[in-house]
Amino acid sequence: MAQMTMIQAINDAMRSQLNNDENVLVFGEDVGNNGGVFRATEGLQKEFGEERVFDTPLAESGIGGLAIGLALTGFRPVMEIQFFGFLFEVLDSVSGQLARMSFRSAGHYNAPVTIRSPFGGGVATPEMHADSLEGIVASQPGLTVVIPSTPYDAKGLLISAIKDENPVIFLEHMKLYRSFRQEVPEEEYTIPLGKADVKREGKDLSIITYGAMVQESLKAAEELEKVGYSVEVVDLRTIQPMDIETIIASIEKTNRAMVVQEAQKQAGVAANIVAEITERAILSLEAPVLRVTSPDTIYPYAQGENTWLPNAKDIIETAKKVLTF
Repeated sequence: MAQMTMIQAINDAMRSQLNNDENVLVFGEDVGNNGGVFRATEGLQKEFGEERVFDTPLAESGIGGLAIGLALTGFRPVMEIQFFGFLFEVLDSVSGQLARMSFRSAGHYNAPVTIRSPFGGGVATPEMHADSLEGIVASQPGLTVVIPSTPYDAKGLLISAIKDENPVIFLEHMKLYRSFRQEVPEEEYTIPLGKADVKREGKDLSIITYGAMVQESLKAAEELEKVGYSVEVVDLRTIQPMDIETIIASIEKTNRAMVVQEAQKQAGVAANIVAEITERAILSLEAPVLRVTSPDTIYPYAQGENTWLPNAKDIIETAKKVLTF
């Protein structure tokens, strides 16, 4: 195994699939010679050529249209949206076309398209770059939405996404790109889409979370352990479809739950998780299910984002309310 950052693991996943399937194509703004804004595609054009890894015009709608056409003619496009804040420029292609392809053709056509995009706060990006818009695509039937929290998960999930016969949104939190390293197999492996992972076992409280908030929740769980609380951290990994069975199994063990997301309270998927828990496990609960989220305001300028974003301290404060209810 090799020690990899998340960005290296993502690069390795694309290299693996470009090697294994000649129909895999990687394209987007500056992904070729430059290797992308964050160097996620660094070296791939040199290795596989300009016909398989190439730059597009600065037009997200054009990138989406190209992916639709390529998918219908037998290719497996891996398209990059440079920042997920630019989703709105390509939303018709994604939600109006790719998500409906199999349904509207009665299964005659599929859209094996992987839509990669960085998102998330804490790295002082310009306005409209860091927004957590995952709730918009998670609410669209026909799309799978994946958000890894570790290098190991990122590689296995991205390979699964590229192999999938239907469109997958693969969101990469910018703060996690180079924040830590992890042992990652150098050979190909897959992680099933739609399957959560218990990142930390516990018996007193279940924290349901995803993305960068997994790391914040793990920090909080370590601090809570020092004062006698055993906290379980469930990483959703895929937010649509959601692994409800793993969530409920955790709650039936701990009898208390909270949901943590970086997105605003009215955004993301936290409210849907709470609803599912209430419908399926209310008799297992010994306290209300609380949420830790960002405030319901427009994403702030970089100078204020660290105050605005949820962190381990916020998670600890809310966890104590649930634990002592």
